[in-house]
Formats: sequence, structure tokens, C-alpha cells
Amino acid sequence: MIGSSSPARRSDATRNSILAAARERFAADGYERATIRAIAKDARIDPSMVMRYFGSKDGLFAAAVAIDLRLPDLAAVPREELGQALVGHFLDLWEGNEKLTAVLRVGTATQAGSEHLQGVFRDQLLPATRQACPDPEQVPARAALCAAQLLGLALTRYVLRFPPAVALTREELTAWLGPTVQRYLTASHP
Repeated sequence: MIGSSSPARRSDATRNSILAAARERFAADGYERATIRAIAKDARIDPSMVMRYFGSKDGLFAAAVAIDLRLPDLAAVPREELGQALVGHFLDLWEGNEKLTAVLRVGTATQAGSEHLQGVFRDQLLPATRQACPDPEQVPARAALCAAQLLGLALTRYVLRFPPAVALTREELTAWLGPTVQRYLTASHP
């Protein structure tokens, strides 16, 4: 029987401690200014341990900000409910998720963060948008418009914390944003 102090559990705890410290440090200092030494100090471990687990600052950053949006299968959602479904999913994902807030902060401040968010857009949002878009040639533009709407909300609500954006209820946000996202996904090209 493996006890609570087994090497595997200690290893997981150390890895998780490093990742938590890295997320906080990347969010506070940005990719460029965050150092392995500062992250190790925050995690209360030797810097060599960070390198042992992640190999490099780039490897640590990639692990710390890995995002799975777990987007719903839009082909299974009634067409007239696509916007509501995506906004609801977005709110479920972002509410209280400091990891996503940190990724957005780093993504807006550094080249590495921007590239990471572009990869999430390419690998996750574009395929989901293809399920809903009436014209395959318009998928990139429609996905970008959805991202602009939802990331704009994330920036004002979770990063900048504009009081009116924070004060909106889930129902209000869905009522305001759902029809806009719906239009981006399914309306005729203007």
C-alpha cells in the first residue's frame, strides 16, 4: 500500500507546487521577467527541481498555461441555441478559474503568451466553429469574432475587473452575449 508520503505523491505535490507558483509569477511578472529562481523560491524548492520537472522555462510555461477549453460538440446543439451554449460554457469555464485569468494576462503581455493563445484558437476554437458555420471559408473570421467577444468579456470581468462587468449576472451575460455570438456563428455573411 502506498502511503501519503510515497515518492509518487511527493512528486505530484512538488510538480503542482511549481505549476501554481509559475502561474502566479507569469501572471504577475509576464513571461520575460519571470525567472526560474523566483518561481522556485515561490514554490519553496531548489531551482534545479524546476529544471528537473520541466526542462526549461519554455517547458514550464507550456505546462503552466496548458488549456483545454472542453468545448461542447456544437453539432449536437440545436442551431438556434449555439450562442447561448457557447456563452454558458465560457462562463462555466472562467468563473473562479485563476489559471485562465493568468493565461490571459500573460497572453496580452508577452509574445510567448500570445503564441500560446493563438494555438488554443487554432487547435480548439476553429474546429468547434467549423461545426456551426454555414460557410467553411468564413470559419476563421467567425471564430475570431467569437474569440474577440468572449476574450473581451474575460479581460473586463476577470482581469481588469471593471465593476459593471463584474456585477453582471450569468443570466444577463448570456442574454447580452448569446445573440451576438449566435450571429457570429450562423448569420448570413454581411
